[in-house]
Amino acid sequence: MYLSFYGLREAPFAPTPDPKFLFQSPRHREALAQLIYGVRERKGFIVLTGEIGTGKTTLLRTLLERLDATTPVAYVHNSALDIEGLLEYILQDWGVKSVAQTHAQRLFELNEFLIDQHKKGSSPVLVIDEAQNLSVPTLEAVRLLSNFETTSQKLMQILLVGQPELRDKLNLPELRQLKQRVGLRCHIAALSPEETRQYIRHRLRIAGATDAGIFSDAAIQKISDYSQGTPRVINIVCDHCLLSGYADSKRRIDAGIVQEAVEYLEEGERREWKTRRSVSLVPSNGALWAARSGVALLVVMIIFLLAFAANALGWLAAMPGGTHP
Repeated sequence: MYLSFYGLREAPFAPTPDPKFLFQSPRHREALAQLIYGVRERKGFIVLTGEIGTGKTTLLRTLLERLDATTPVAYVHNSALDIEGLLEYILQDWGVKSVAQTHAQRLFELNEFLIDQHKKGSSPVLVIDEAQNLSVPTLEAVRLLSNFETTSQKLMQILLVGQPELRDKLNLPELRQLKQRVGLRCHIAALSPEETRQYIRHRLRIAGATDAGIFSDAAIQKISDYSQGTPRVINIVCDHCLLSGYADSKRRIDAGIVQEAVEYLEEGERREWKTRRSVSLVPSNGALWAARSGVALLVVMIIFLLAFAANALGWLAAMPGGTHP
């Protein structure tokens, strides 16, 4: 809606994890480098953590884009699955036509697939997102999957991705064996105020903006304060701001527009009520026409009544014995 108004090719703050929009803060750059190194050097288990909305999925998408195109990747989004569900999902995602009926048969099929990939010089990658939701028994079963290995190499790389609670879960005594097998740990944090400014301008440039300063410094500061540097929240606020700015024909997003966007996100119902109330106070063209027509009709009726009364008085005065008013 607002793209042409701001000279954009595409939406700069879309919620989808598009790798081309990845903003590499020092922490994101370091985490990406560790992920690429860990997968290519076959480190086995890799753990990536970060708060909600800090860009973990975008980072993963970037990693997968940079892997060899022939590398098989199984990406598990549903961490509510038990180990049987995980095995079925993994085999399906890797294109294995499973006929297994038991857990042991599924493990055998997985082993055959991994050995075949190893002969081809490939190391499949298993990504489990939202891994903090996995139960302790399921995490322990995932650990056992890492036992598929040769004398010198792991046959697959396993990435556990989740919120900081994942780190706490891995510190449980029941998972000490899994913790010992983690080859690399990466953590991404929220953006600083300066990084927030760079992040907003980076996404605007990628989206085609010739003027990366669409948001004023005061507006960016307010966005940073509200979002606490969380990229997902920054995207939501900025998208609302561009929509409001377009509606008000404002080429520059100032702190006032940001404040309105924040109020809408926090108290959407109150703003909607204000909008309805302000609209109801401004008559539409139809309402104005009806009101004017009503007034005109009333004037005509009054004139008619006065004329009728005057004629009646004249008639009475003309009658024999009539009196003048």
